[in-house]
Amino acid sequence: MPPDARSLIRAAVPTVASDTPRLDAELLLAHVLQESRGDMLVRNPAVAPADAARFEALLARRRAHEPIAYILGQQEFWSLNFRVTPDVLIPRADSETLIEASVERLQGRPPARILDLGTGSGALLLAALSQWPQARGVGVDRSFAAVAVARGNARSLGFAERASFAVGKWADAVRGPFDLILCNPPYIEEAAVLMPDVADFEPAGALFAGPDGLADYRLLFPQMARLLAQHGLAMFEFGAGQEAALVPMAEALGFATGLHRDIAGRPRALALFLGAGLSGLGKAGASG
Repeated sequence: MPPDARSLIRAAVPTVASDTPRLDAELLLAHVLQESRGDMLVRNPAVAPADAARFEALLARRRAHEPIAYILGQQEFWSLNFRVTPDVLIPRADSETLIEASVERLQGRPPARILDLGTGSGALLLAALSQWPQARGVGVDRSFAAVAVARGNARSLGFAERASFAVGKWADAVRGPFDLILCNPPYIEEAAVLMPDVADFEPAGALFAGPDGLADYRLLFPQMARLLAQHGLAMFEFGAGQEAALVPMAEALGFATGLHRDIAGRPRALALFLGAGLSGLGKAGASG
């Protein structure tokens, strides 16, 4: 008699070296069975030998530290389901801070034009377009493969008419003005040691940025003045402790700044704007 789903999951959990081994096993088996994780757990179906073999093959990939998102080919972000491949960084919940902070800063002033620099899967741009239905946006990435993924996500999520994408180095070929600029640049120091799930699978070009992790901010910040509309907002993600260097870097260029914290309470997003029109602190733990 074939094993049921719960039995297979119980047997798999001790073999998966992960912070969430049970969740990983459940997601992988649900993927094999082509049903939702919740339905599978409630039904507890018998698992045919061929499906059990496919499940074991996916477990082997996870044991080798391949991220769940790449195995499944998808990742949720801002309640949207994005296709992801090893050509793009996996969207993370921490990056939703950029959207939350932008919503807070732009209350009553919905953006008409949005720019996403280093768009990857298109997660930030398409999340923003879902938030502001009248907006249009542009996503730029230096990777042809990443732009192809982003275009596919725009089509599958219904934003193809409002989102366009281009291959290029940051904003070199982009003309403003934009009401909102979103950017999650590489910000990891090149000598940093990362977990194998990240180091061995995610694109290095989306992770590392010079000896101090700040190389791309030095390129990007000076371009914001020409790209931002008069009352526009630029929102950048950054890594632990980097605000100490980024805030004075931005202010030396004439920008007012504000910090926003992620769900764990860590500074995560830096707002840049000209003048005081967007300096309200709001309710998301910003400090401007």
